[in-house]
Amino acid sequence: MQGKTTGAQSLTRALDVLECLEAADGPLGVTELGRRLGLPGATVHRLAQALLYRGYIRQMPDRRYGLGSRLSRLGAKATSDAARRAAPILRALSAELGETANLAMFTAGSAEYIAQAPGPQSLRMFTEVGRLVPLFCTGVGKAMLATLPVKEAERIAASEPYERHTSTTLMSPSELLGELSLIRERGYAVDEGEMEEGVRCVAVAFEASSLHAVSVSGPTGRMSDVAIERAARSLIAAAAELSRDLA
Repeated sequence: MQGKTTGAQSLTRALDVLECLEAADGPLGVTELGRRLGLPGATVHRLAQALLYRGYIRQMPDRRYGLGSRLSRLGAKATSDAARRAAPILRALSAELGETANLAMFTAGSAEYIAQAPGPQSLRMFTEVGRLVPLFCTGVGKAMLATLPVKEAERIAASEPYERHTSTTLMSPSELLGELSLIRERGYAVDEGEMEEGVRCVAVAFEASSLHAVSVSGPTGRMSDVAIERAARSLIAAAAELSRDLA
């Protein structure tokens, strides 16, 4: 039992090292990692050497550590698996609602589109798979922000860039936090052309090993309030299904 407990603690600490490096602005040395994690330098050094050997972190010429390339390969594989499993649900949404359906995930403080099913209309909304977009001005981003613990959402809201993309882009933490309260109340987010002029999007967030959101988007002329409400009901059901399938 002692061996299992020790092994679990080492695994947890190794993951803490990776998450600490992800959150940092740049590479960190053993001393700084130890300070941030509350661990002795010798423990951090041992963990770092194991992660370095397996390619999960890399060491700079100045002996500081950063994330390694193997994490990129693992992330790409996880993303492709999620996209494959989500494809039938996205296609069903697109067929039912007549608009483009998207799947996004929370990635390094942004929303990353990882799968898409184009709508059947000749005029369709395309979002490039793999594209990273801001949280504050997209349906998927706002839906995911509203799902986070309130304090975490407030922290992110305070650090968003608030670059104006259209006339309806939210431009302050107070505006965004007010929007998040509304999203929590009704259960879905709406992008009122805040990222792209003339495009409306409705999105619902869900947890499935990590934070995701599913959305439907289309031209403002087709995405009426009635269409938005209908899409929201379908997205809530799809999010529950995706949460099980992608867990």
